[in-house]
Amino acid sequence: MRLPGMSQPFLLAPIAECSPGPPGAELRLAVLGARGVGKSALIVRFLTKRFIGDYEPNTGSLYSRLVRLDGEQVAVHIQDTPGCLQVQEDCVQAPDALSRCMKWAEGFLVVYSITDPGSYQAVRPLHQHIRQLHPDARIPIVVVGNKADLLHARQVQAKEGLQLANELGSLFLEISTSESLQGVCEVFQYLCREVSKLQHAERRRPTVIPRPRSPNMQDLKRRFKQALSPRVK
Repeated sequence: MRLPGMSQPFLLAPIAECSPGPPGAELRLAVLGARGVGKSALIVRFLTKRFIGDYEPNTGSLYSRLVRLDGEQVAVHIQDTPGCLQVQEDCVQAPDALSRCMKWAEGFLVVYSITDPGSYQAVRPLHQHIRQLHPDARIPIVVVGNKADLLHARQVQAKEGLQLANELGSLFLEISTSESLQGVCEVFQYLCREVSKLQHAERRRPTVIPRPRSPNMQDLKRRFKQALSPRVK
């Protein structure tokens, strides 16, 4: 299966929209999925509370904002990604720039549209590709079924999304970006908290100091005897 591609190359285009936060108060997220699932609308809805339905196909933009998370201000960097992916036999072929972006991120939303079975089928190989780039299984990944308001056009049932997420060991949420700001915020807040927990765990991990090598007692005894014995002329 080939996902709809982009006519333009993928660009990691940072948008400087927040001043640097204190050390350790930065979260790096990426939103992945097939073309047309609503990734850009999802990000903009979270950051601005506005819903914009129509977007030009994006080449990848990095949104940066200061947000409050559990009473603290943190800098959140969210990488929007184009749907320039090829999925063949459950294997993702992603451009190098996109793979670098995925290695940069600390947490992921993998989005599909409930009206597009093809985008749903891309979730598993995308998830596997993330795991290949991040062998540490603690990297948080949330599976998001978007466009839940389009019930008349639904082709992927909620139970299918839940079953897939359970198989992948990820949280599943089905939302409507256009109708539920609360649902959108819950998705991002959960992911931000999980990334923050991971960062704190990494900082608390004790530094392993190599233990001094134990001396060989037999060798010490031999040297001691040599030191005490009279020198032979």
